[in-house]
Amino acid sequence: MKRLLTGIAAAALLVAGCAPSGQDSGGSGDTEAPADATEVTFTLNWVPYGEHAPFYYGIQEGFYADEGIDLKIEPGSGSGNTIKAVAQNQTMFGWADTPPLLNAISSGMPVKSVGVFLQKGPSSVEFLADKGFESIKDLKGKRVGGTPGDAMYATFPALLAANGMTEADVTVVNMDAANKIAQLAEGQVDAIMGFFHDQGPTIESRTGKEVDHLLFADSGLNLLGTGIVVGDETLSSQKELVGKFVRATQKSWAEAVKNPEDAAKAMVDLAENEPPEEVLVEQLKLAEPLLQLDTAGAPGVNTEEQWADTIGIMAANAELKDVGEPSKYWDGSHTKANG
Repeated sequence: MKRLLTGIAAAALLVAGCAPSGQDSGGSGDTEAPADATEVTFTLNWVPYGEHAPFYYGIQEGFYADEGIDLKIEPGSGSGNTIKAVAQNQTMFGWADTPPLLNAISSGMPVKSVGVFLQKGPSSVEFLADKGFESIKDLKGKRVGGTPGDAMYATFPALLAANGMTEADVTVVNMDAANKIAQLAEGQVDAIMGFFHDQGPTIESRTGKEVDHLLFADSGLNLLGTGIVVGDETLSSQKELVGKFVRATQKSWAEAVKNPEDAAKAMVDLAENEPPEEVLVEQLKLAEPLLQLDTAGAPGVNTEEQWADTIGIMAANAELKDVGEPSKYWDGSHTKANG
């Protein structure tokens, strides 16, 4: 990966100030971690897209290095696989969606969330804007693409029910996650289930067509989104390191949403196979409201009520087994409202 800059490039950035916008992000600006730093692996939920820009920005601005962490980011292949990698100690931390985390824990995987950052779920029904859909009810008689096994697919019937519809009102077309964008663009379906802040800008970039969406969260069904996952053993045996990683990640998000263009540039410098820079900026800007900073106070700060609501929805609509209290799935002791 292009995770670390060369010494010459790093020096050039330091001379330039490391913050092109002119704002002081509060980090050391040391891209290279100190020699005695702890190497930490962090696996994403998917291949890099704009939601991940804060992590690369945190590396470039020195937020992780300031906590004594040498962060190595790896792409993912779905939240479920990332959670499994954490459970099997193949990676120390993961970035994953909450519904598959609940299912993983219920199946016995020894993992927990230490903070969900996208607190307003990004799950949506996406479509080309010329379709003109204004509510879930407008999907009656339409073809909607979804991927069996993901949380959106599992809770889609509940979304329909919350809007006075039944499964018979919509034709759900099963499709692989990697093909949904192409099939929507080609008109094989009228809409797809997906994360609007990721796929929307990507579709627009590839097709030149405007994309619109209907959020599950605005249509009666809000589920907590993506956040940090860690293994139970790491959580108990390396509590201080977990706290440092969470703190650096909170700062990375807080500063990245203030400077989305700079965060996108950091990702272009340090990631591989990322979308075009302008797409990254748009994806990150769309993610910012999902942090719900007005109520959370800082990125990644959750409440028991939020967790209980998501657990309840999953239990009622997605066959969540062995349902427990929020503490079974989440340890909020490392996140603080002051960041």
